[in-house]
Amino acid sequence: MELRVLRYFLAVAREENITKAAALLHLTQPTLSRQLMQLEEELGVRLFHRSRYHIVLTDEGMLLRRRAQELVELADKTAREFRQAPELRGEISIGSGDLEGMSLLAELLTSFQALHPQVTYRIYSGNADNTKERIEGGMLDLGLLLEPVDISKYDFIRLPVKEQWGIHVRADDPLAEREAVTARELVGVPLIFTQRDLVQKELERWFGPYGRQLQVAATGNLPYNMAQLARAGMGAFLTIKLRCEYQGLRFLPLSPPLEASTVLAWKKTETFPPAMGALLEHIKREIDHKR
Repeated sequence: MELRVLRYFLAVAREENITKAAALLHLTQPTLSRQLMQLEEELGVRLFHRSRYHIVLTDEGMLLRRRAQELVELADKTAREFRQAPELRGEISIGSGDLEGMSLLAELLTSFQALHPQVTYRIYSGNADNTKERIEGGMLDLGLLLEPVDISKYDFIRLPVKEQWGIHVRADDPLAEREAVTARELVGVPLIFTQRDLVQKELERWFGPYGRQLQVAATGNLPYNMAQLARAGMGAFLTIKLRCEYQGLRFLPLSPPLEASTVLAWKKTETFPPAMGALLEHIKREIDHKR
């Protein structure tokens, strides 16, 4: 399976039309069609449902699109690293959820870039599970992860930032008049919950004896989308406090308070490009100064 052919496949999957993809790739349509058929023969599966005007990916095609995108991203990242000049430069890829810790990390990245303007960043948004998967696959260098999280395979720096848990409720909800909310007050309230198992267990421990009475209306991993469910009236969105506001919603901290930490993690066995090693030293030094 050649990387070149995977790029062809991704172009066709994106355009959903072989003629358009061939034009973008500067190939003839018969040449591109032949490459795709050879790819299907090599894998022993059918990748497309073909019609007169467009094509649609099969289930196998959708799986290959995901894997091909990962392989192409990794190949491009590797090529960029080997093009680095002696001057400190390069691209560092970082995954993070929507976290208060990202505010501190943004300051640290900005101060590092002021020293090394040829270093750039690629930011991936996703929860801790998504981010760890991409670190393992080599598509991310670093991950900002919300605890609790299994970091046994990683080296890490714990950021001096606390994430405060609470709920977002509609401004017209009776709970919105309160300054904080207890576990007992959330019994019977439809909740919009994180998908992460470890975080769910941590929250259930906070609920204590009321944990079995929770009513979960929806789960998800993107705070903005879950906030829209809360604004539409589906329930209370259980989340951490961020430096942003959702129109029509009010944030209430949990009582007693529930806080979490964030860690900046990377693979233990990783061999760093110069820019990555320098960034980690910069972060460690700056955090030591803040303590």
